[in-house]
Amino acid sequence: MAVIGGGYIGVELSGVLRALGSDVTLIALEDRILERFDPMISSALESEMCSQGIGVQTGFQVAALSGQRGEITVMSAGDRILSGFDTVIWAVGRRPDTRDLGLAAAGVAVLPDGSVPVDAYQDTRVPGIHAIGDITGRMPLTPVAVAAGRRLAERLFGGKADSRVDYDNVPSVVFSHPPVGSIGLTEDQARQRYGREVTVYSSEFTPMRHALSAPGSCTAMKLVCAGRTEKIIGIHIIGDNADEMLQGFAVAVKMGATKADLDNTVAIHPTSAEELVTLKTPGVRHAVRQDTDTGIDWQEAC
Repeated sequence: MAVIGGGYIGVELSGVLRALGSDVTLIALEDRILERFDPMISSALESEMCSQGIGVQTGFQVAALSGQRGEITVMSAGDRILSGFDTVIWAVGRRPDTRDLGLAAAGVAVLPDGSVPVDAYQDTRVPGIHAIGDITGRMPLTPVAVAAGRRLAERLFGGKADSRVDYDNVPSVVFSHPPVGSIGLTEDQARQRYGREVTVYSSEFTPMRHALSAPGSCTAMKLVCAGRTEKIIGIHIIGDNADEMLQGFAVAVKMGATKADLDNTVAIHPTSAEELVTLKTPGVRHAVRQDTDTGIDWQEAC
């Protein structure tokens, strides 16, 4: 099976299909999968997918398909050929389906991609007409759409004139295998905005649950901090339970937490999440942790 598209839908589908026993090849136009995420996430996830037996083809611009079911061939614009597929799934993106809503007749502006531009309060340019969710082209996430609807209802009917969604530091999760959690700026984005005022703390390790067993899923984490106070402006996690642990840390980021705030939090041991409150040296990419219960030094490097 070929899954065409290196975004979150493509990697999620690839992981599910492989877990169900399919032979899967993921084909991405970009030079790395999950291009909009921090490069650490892309690298770690590609390595994990390959170890699971998923073929990953990056920098592949699909130009044509040929053949029939069972013998489908995928050809690139650069004459690369992949063949022998039973099925091809297109996961190359989506666009708002606004063509038949008659928005132009109502005077509502529509961008070429079908999205409806709105201001910070979800208002279109036409008084009394509002737009929320994926149709606005802002963060196509279900919880974001729900939050926008609730804030709009509070403003229109609840007497809260300033009610609106804050689109800064919205946490997001990709349910890949293993899952990915991310909030805030990537390292590259942070350096573009803050220049030399950026400090990065990172770690890659094998969770303790896999320490004595066959190679298990690797975990990687990155804290992106800015300024003298080292305000946390980005957290990026890939590994078991990344989706669950990000929610609490997202609250901290939203409240303006600093690296010192995490340092002053006592770690819960043994967990993977404790790594985020014990990171010490900027740029460290491998960690060795001592189990204080047994006195054993656990080598936690992928």
